[in-house]
Amino acid sequence: MPRYFLELSYKGTNYSGFQIQFNSVTVQGEVEKAMAVYFRKEINLTGSSRTDAGVHAIRNYFHFDLDQPIPEQFHYNINSILPADIAIKKVISVRQDAHCRFDAVSREYNYYIYSQKNPFLSDRAWFYPYPLETDNLEAAAQIIREYSDFTSFSKRKTQVKTFKCSILESEWETNKDGLVYNIRANRFLRGMVRGLVGTMLLVGREKISLSEFRTVIESKNSFLADFTTPAHGLFLEGVEFPEGYFRTK
Repeated sequence: MPRYFLELSYKGTNYSGFQIQFNSVTVQGEVEKAMAVYFRKEINLTGSSRTDAGVHAIRNYFHFDLDQPIPEQFHYNINSILPADIAIKKVISVRQDAHCRFDAVSREYNYYIYSQKNPFLSDRAWFYPYPLETDNLEAAAQIIREYSDFTSFSKRKTQVKTFKCSILESEWETNKDGLVYNIRANRFLRGMVRGLVGTMLLVGREKISLSEFRTVIESKNSFLADFTTPAHGLFLEGVEFPEGYFRTK
């Protein structure tokens, strides 16, 4: 049966996360409802990268199987059914064994903070009006690249086989509104980016030292990390697949 990838973006404010959940409004639930209306039958979606409640995405993916051609007007019509805060960007024909989760080679996140009150940023960045030592922030971001075990930055009661992640990029950048933390890795743990950001901000405020930040990582104890970072500043920027992946069917 032919397989397709759906590329989508969404604003996560109104959703209890990406993956479908019983008795909760989720991105997957809304897309599956729209697909059922359009195709007049149930379409089961498999998601690429789960995002928590309130987290946004610029580029995420589902895959699904369909025993009929995709109509020419699919892109326009499915978006007219979906809520305004979810948008389908592309539908891509792929190999029958392609898998949007297992075949992904990396995921990239940005976390946005701003220091001057701005009503146009309040739902997509964290208002953080404290002085920060940016050199300390960047040093902490580089320390992260030295490690692979991020047990300390995984929310408790998370069922995973390993807490190891390969960090490919980790850096703080300045933009016109404030600061952005960028991280790219082969995989992420539940709550990991927010835990890293919250704990690094303690370094930036000189509440803890860089050596103490190392201690948090090496302790493998999530009680030492700061997970108070709100979800609305976090964006899944994209999911990457091997070079030439979408040209091979």
